[in-house]
Amino acid sequence: MIQKVHRRDFSAWAMASMLLAPTALMASPVQQRVSIALAAKGSLFHLPVMLADQLGIFKHDGIQIDWIECESGLQAVNAAVSGNADVVSGAFEHILDLQARGLNFRAFVMQSRTPQISLGVSHRRAQAMKSISDLKSLKMGVSSMGSATHWVAQHWMRQSGVSPEAVQFVELGGSTSAVMEAIKMGSIDSLCYVDPIVHYLEQKGDLRVIADTRTLSTSQRMFGGAMVSSCLFAKDDFLKKRPEAAQILAQGVVRALHWLKTAGPTDILRSVPSPYWMGDRAVYLGALDKVRDSYSFEGAFSKEALENAWRARANRVTTDRSNFTTLGQSYTNEFVKMVKRKSNA
Repeated sequence: MIQKVHRRDFSAWAMASMLLAPTALMASPVQQRVSIALAAKGSLFHLPVMLADQLGIFKHDGIQIDWIECESGLQAVNAAVSGNADVVSGAFEHILDLQARGLNFRAFVMQSRTPQISLGVSHRRAQAMKSISDLKSLKMGVSSMGSATHWVAQHWMRQSGVSPEAVQFVELGGSTSAVMEAIKMGSIDSLCYVDPIVHYLEQKGDLRVIADTRTLSTSQRMFGGAMVSSCLFAKDDFLKKRPEAAQILAQGVVRALHWLKTAGPTDILRSVPSPYWMGDRAVYLGALDKVRDSYSFEGAFSKEALENAWRARANRVTTDRSNFTTLGQSYTNEFVKMVKRKSNA
């Protein structure tokens, strides 16, 4: 259910709406339905697309979203592969994996320029750690094998000189309660996950973060710069057969990204469902402050961010012979360019 937009929220939303031509702002008389698969819907990883829905932008422009909430990013991808979802909100690297399998998927609007994923050690284990090598034989929680949390953990461990095979990965899914219980009960020793969960555990003293990709500076240290991560992607067939739906989705995310630039704490709390705050609005806002500069400016894919994503995957999948030429088939900026053209009309 979309919450009522209060005066201050509406003012910020209206300012973003002015980026578009008046004709583009006319509500569509026919509502289209689009299903979006994703994991951890309440995480900051999906905040732009979720806000576009909560602020009523999608509904105003003629799209009704059917959310398909999954246990992991990989499960969300599989929902699209099987035809049970039209679009995925997930990590860009999934597209490169799909292409390697001969499946034609393409990203059409970018949400974040970093993975927004952090790696931490439980307070109990952190007290006994003397070096990174002490991570060996620990149980590390991730959303699932083959998801972005798993990839980031592997990447960081290789950089730190620890073999990923030395760690026992534990799949926790997308449930906040499952992650919290795993840390508190000691069933995992470390965690690689997204905010606000990691920030919450960090603030409560349950987790000590030792590496993160929440900001451009930390992404620079781990990946060499900005890296495409959260984005909306779909089969080429969907983009060809339903370009108007893809255009509205891209337009909504871009408008949400602009809204986020100026939104204050009150705006955020009125627009984000309270269950996503994890019972502590101050901690939620603190988590958002940590990742705020990781969000895309206007939804377009940059060469640097794309190439860093490709290199990160090449580091992970050494048997794949794909090269930079495949990047041109993995994304399109055409829908975002159309938003910009309309705003300049």
